Amino acid sequence: MDLTIPESATPFLASVGWVGATIEPLPGDASFRRYFRVRKPDGASAMLMHAPPPREDPEPYLRAARWLDDNGLRAPRILGEDVARGFVLIEDFGDVRMREYVDAWPDDEAAVYRGAVDALIGLHRLSAGPFNDYVLSEYQREARLFIDWFCPARGLYVDGRGWTTAWEEVLAPMLPRQRPGVTVLRDYHAENIMLLGGIDRQGLLDFQDALVGHPAYDLVSLLQDARRDVAPELEAAMFDHYCRGVATASGGPVDAEQFLADYARLGAQRNAKIVGIFVRLWKRDGKPRYLDMIPRVWAHLERDLAHPALAPVAAWFDRNIPAELRDPAGILGGSFAA
Repeated sequence: MDLTIPESATPFLASVGWVGATIEPLPGDASFRRYFRVRKPDGASAMLMHAPPPREDPEPYLRAARWLDDNGLRAPRILGEDVARGFVLIEDFGDVRMREYVDAWPDDEAAVYRGAVDALIGLHRLSAGPFNDYVLSEYQREARLFIDWFCPARGLYVDGRGWTTAWEEVLAPMLPRQRPGVTVLRDYHAENIMLLGGIDRQGLLDFQDALVGHPAYDLVSLLQDARRDVAPELEAAMFDHYCRGVATASGGPVDAEQFLADYARLGAQRNAKIVGIFVRLWKRDGKPRYLDMIPRVWAHLERDLAHPALAPVAAWFDRNIPAELRDPAGILGGSFAA
């Protein structure tokens, strides 16, 4: 962990009324953003985000946080900002993160996940926020991370044109169903949800990449979590809970079969993307710890590929990825781990 404190952090804090605050580095994430907990002498605390240009841009975070807060969802409130230097001072949500809570209190797991699904239902009742559309070209760009990073790392020469064609066949039928669309946070999972004084009060983190897209995207992000195991039985129960909640809110039934097909489409796309990103974090950014999560993500991917809606992409895997590399238990073996 990089423990250095940016030189301009102290002057920035002074400029927004936090003179004399102590600055404590916190573990980083998969981006170039860094976080610090700051404390005033009187004990008040806040979080300092450093998202330095040109690699990062705080503006999307600020836009999304304000929209969420204006619409009754608990994003951290903005306490100060210096966009040019990449500093944002935000509300401190504390230390009770969903991931650690459900691991420590497994009897509450279903209730906590119901709360997280209910928060999504509430988000999806709203008109979409002021964000760009999740268009086919963006889905394709993300999916391509798999063949750009994972496949070379395993020494595989694959059919790139066939990959793009297969994904277009899979995703194109879904696109009309994501109009007019909902706000998609894009990284909604147990490590980005804080519990604020109760298991049914969620504080949201890491939403700066929000787009307008399909309601299944954040649901599959939550239930096919790259970072912790979610039992298939719990995934199915929460999927049904979402469908019932949406039906109640809209006054009409949800086509669960069609929604499940889109859930599998987006799960496969997202999981292929994550495999590519985790390899990129290792190869490009020197963060090998993400490799250990790939078997879990790969297992999700294989389960999604089994859905008939994924037939073109599943056939591509059959033609291009050797069977011995498709076993989640052995995905890190051989030359890949070198």
